[in-house]
Amino acid sequence: MPLDPAGSGSASSGPLPPGRAADALLAELRALREGDAPTRGGRTFAYVYDAGLPGLDGLAAEAYAVHASVNGLDPTVFPSVARLENDVVGAVAAVLGTPGVQGTFTSGGTESVLLAVKTARDHARAGRGVDRPELVLPSTAHPAFHKAAHYLGVDPVVVPVDPVTFRADPDAVAAALTPRTVLVAASAPSYAHGVMDPVAGIAAVAAERGVLCHVDACIGGWYLPFLRRTGRPVEPFDLSVPGVTSLSVDLHKYGYADKGASVVLYRDAELRRHQYFAHAGWPGYPLVNPTAQGTRSAGLLAQAWAVLRHIGGDGYTALAERVAAAAERLVPGLRGTEGVEVLGEPAGSLVAFTVTGADGAPDLGLVLHTADGMRERGWYLQPQLSCAGMPPNLHLTLTPATGDRVEALLADLRASLAAARAAEPVAVDPAVAGAVAGLDPDRLGPEEVAAVLALAGIGPGAPPPTRTAPVLALLDALPDRLKERLMTEFVGSLFRV
Repeated sequence: MPLDPAGSGSASSGPLPPGRAADALLAELRALREGDAPTRGGRTFAYVYDAGLPGLDGLAAEAYAVHASVNGLDPTVFPSVARLENDVVGAVAAVLGTPGVQGTFTSGGTESVLLAVKTARDHARAGRGVDRPELVLPSTAHPAFHKAAHYLGVDPVVVPVDPVTFRADPDAVAAALTPRTVLVAASAPSYAHGVMDPVAGIAAVAAERGVLCHVDACIGGWYLPFLRRTGRPVEPFDLSVPGVTSLSVDLHKYGYADKGASVVLYRDAELRRHQYFAHAGWPGYPLVNPTAQGTRSAGLLAQAWAVLRHIGGDGYTALAERVAAAAERLVPGLRGTEGVEVLGEPAGSLVAFTVTGADGAPDLGLVLHTADGMRERGWYLQPQLSCAGMPPNLHLTLTPATGDRVEALLADLRASLAAARAAEPVAVDPAVAGAVAGLDPDRLGPEEVAAVLALAGIGPGAPPPTRTAPVLALLDALPDRLKERLMTEFVGSLFRV
């Protein structure tokens, strides 16, 4: 289709409209971004990681552009890919590994976890003949493990965590191990509550039974080592811990690279080889894929390489200091706020708190009203629903850009709490909740799904509601499988053409 230099954007009878001028397209993209949550400025406490360093975004964009057209599929044709990956993985291994550690650059934490589970499955299949593999997980483990288990035909075995500290229990992990266990997982820290699992204890019970142990350090792996350099205590969690056999760390979190950039490390090359996929039984080129992806742009690798080398070890230590200083003002401020209860003992950069009612118990309605009130005041705090006896709460991910926002955040939080207590309670009709909960998620038809979503104020083609409390309250009352089906249908409705 020929370009339309005038950028008229007029309708076309074909699948694409006439071509438009570059400046018009970029203007449209910028206009679309105006409806998104801000990714810079320290007011969005989930999904984004803001170093607050001038020029960093520009560096990442320019580094990406240099390698955007380079195909990471074959480093023998594009040797710069191997050089960049060896530099990035080598830097991560130097911080989190021991001699002999090998690793791979991936697209994000989910892919890193998926590859670690695949490696453990294939390692156990080859070495122990395990054909019905199991994966032992604390209940606070990231859903990426369940996704990996679903994709790879591994049975997840979920064990409870301590109900007060929210830390995984090594004894519960040990009790769950069977001859079919191929991997156990620990978090450093867990995303939901920001607390450290007892990695050494979990790795020890796994090693006693000859089972691999993966540490999900996706969120803490590039923060905790530099936090330790500030002089603050950090529990051992990396590959230097006996029994830890693999570890994942995201560089697009506290490495401040653009998404997606992650690394998965293994204790040695022999273990890592189970991650690879190779195929020669076709008439095309011999294929080897280290990751779940085949063709992939080397741009993300290049920007991660540039960001890591630009900030450097001293720079990351200074950024960790800024995050820790923000947490050291925020957590006491939360604990000093009436009706607020910080959950567990935050390891540093993640904080979760619940809101209690007049009876002193966590109150879902107050949590959700507070989240809506904060959003109206220009802050995004992530609501988390109740699960397995753990209370509903609000989650905050702190970044260096948070540092000068703590006092303003606390002031608006207190105002939002006051408004939440004065608001109408969030009520879910028990009869409605009971009727909906009785539905079979595997047999729901389109009409039934639409009816349930309508109860939550979500209609066909309608934008997401501005206040999410009624929607989330209904979800909280439903069984997990039904929640999953409804969430799938809702998100699917957002992407229909």
